[in-house]
Amino acid sequence: MFSVEVNHILKAYGNRAVVNDLSFDINPGEIFGLIGPNGAGKTTTIRMIMDIIKPDSGEIKIMGKKLTGASKNEIGYLPEERGLYKKLSIIESIIYFASLKGMDTRTSVERGEKLLKRAEMLPHKNKKIEELSRGMGQIIQVIVTIIHDPKLIILDEPFAGLDPVNTQLLKDFIREFRSEGKSVIMSTHRMNDIEELSDRILMINKGRMVLYGDLTSIKSKYRSNSVFVEYEGELGDIAGVIEKRMHNKTVELMLDEKTTPQILLGNLVKKGVAVSRFELSTPSLNEIFIKVVGDGHE
Repeated sequence: MFSVEVNHILKAYGNRAVVNDLSFDINPGEIFGLIGPNGAGKTTTIRMIMDIIKPDSGEIKIMGKKLTGASKNEIGYLPEERGLYKKLSIIESIIYFASLKGMDTRTSVERGEKLLKRAEMLPHKNKKIEELSRGMGQIIQVIVTIIHDPKLIILDEPFAGLDPVNTQLLKDFIREFRSEGKSVIMSTHRMNDIEELSDRILMINKGRMVLYGDLTSIKSKYRSNSVFVEYEGELGDIAGVIEKRMHNKTVELMLDEKTTPQILLGNLVKKGVAVSRFELSTPSLNEIFIKVVGDGHE
């Protein structure tokens, strides 16, 4: 059973389709990256999954069922717009948000203190929210998002404004969610974080799917026909190489359409070139993002 099933959803405002015939699924224990340029329809998609707004057509299932009031408690949602009550203490905030999910005070304090200890913030539990740094406040926001132990966690721009220490702490939390079998939807403009954490990604542009799948397959699809080589000896002219680009101690060899990396390696060995590094050129997710969105590919 999928944690999330989205089938052919459509949402339009006036004559403009903000989300247009979008379908995807998310597995239990999967970190799912949702990416796209500003205005692509990411937040609208998240709000439809949350049942904050309804799709004009199509269907969304959470844990195999249409979302109900009870099943909403299976979801933890960290919105891009943060919201904590500044005059409450950390532990009071945790108790309050837990109560909204039907948790009793004792259970919420026990789980809250466990999460605070994990974040090395337990000694600060009686501090008021207004006394916290922005990064600490954001970690507390994450804790109240997951206080009720949801099976599906939706994080919208979770790393915005975090310093490197708190960024790493949040990444560790996200990996722990996955190891516990929880599903995580992560929407962010920070492509390096998506690339580091996600099992699969969905890129949408102008409301439509433009990329969907695991990163290895996507990178393979957009890989240029080139190889990075570190070597000793003289390269000279090599059959199948149409261009050489130097990058410090490494040369990037651009290959013609008929030459595979395996053929190139054989040609180098025949020439007596001692190869110490031989690496296929794979683009970063950021490079793919720019290419796909810039070219308007679908």
